[in-house]
Amino acid sequence: MSNEPLAPIIIKKKRYEAAHGHHGGAWKVAYADFVTAMMAFFLLMWLLNATTEKQRKGLADYFSPVIPINRVSGGGEGSFWGDSVFAEDVLAQNGTGATMLLPAEQQQANGSEGEEGELRSSDNPEAVVRDLMRVLAARSGESMAELADMPHVVTRVSDMGLEIDIFDLPEARIFDPATGAITPRLDSTLRVVDNVLDMVTNQVSVEAHLPARPLVVAENPVWADTTARAGAVQARLERVGLDPARILRITGYADRRPADPDNPMALRNSRVVITILREDV
Repeated sequence: MSNEPLAPIIIKKKRYEAAHGHHGGAWKVAYADFVTAMMAFFLLMWLLNATTEKQRKGLADYFSPVIPINRVSGGGEGSFWGDSVFAEDVLAQNGTGATMLLPAEQQQANGSEGEEGELRSSDNPEAVVRDLMRVLAARSGESMAELADMPHVVTRVSDMGLEIDIFDLPEARIFDPATGAITPRLDSTLRVVDNVLDMVTNQVSVEAHLPARPLVVAENPVWADTTARAGAVQARLERVGLDPARILRITGYADRRPADPDNPMALRNSRVVITILREDV
């Protein structure tokens, strides 16, 4: 054996470092959010182009429920806190004290009755009319839904009350152009309106409007025609069951209040407006 010493054993450890660190998956989340936003945007653009004004209003109402999520609720002593939200003896209950005419002991413990803090119907007419819409939606949901589905009917809130606008369409008129008689389309619509009117006790007004004529004539019959139309609608409502005492007024506006001011001769201006009036009007 050789007497030479053995060479030492050297262990060399190599460290490997990646050229770039790991970025994670945050970019995927951001990209997914971007794609989702773009899909929502193009869907919105398509809906605006493919739907009518009435359908868009229905979509907006779907995302804006009519059930109030707040501390204000209807007051009153009758069923559903009063037979009518427009009654003079119905006060709003604001949740901070006793605001009914005959408050219970538990409500009296929350505060004293007084004019301060009370929300009366005359303070906010628009809110009162919206309360009426909620009552009608609750008591006559099917009839209100049926009106909403009619392409020739538009309901809206005004300072006077809840307006039901029934207008002519090119393919379907509400009055016969030759005789001026109520058409079956308007007759069936008035029956649905009467079902809605039966849900409340408020007074009603009837208006009739016509589009302007292209030529100026010596004796323009639009005043007499609109007055006759309003009277015909009043008579038909009474015939299908409306109490005559609830009709406050009938008015023929001729062509003076067009629904489309930019085009006074448009067919859209031929219409009948039935308004469920506020109690304090």
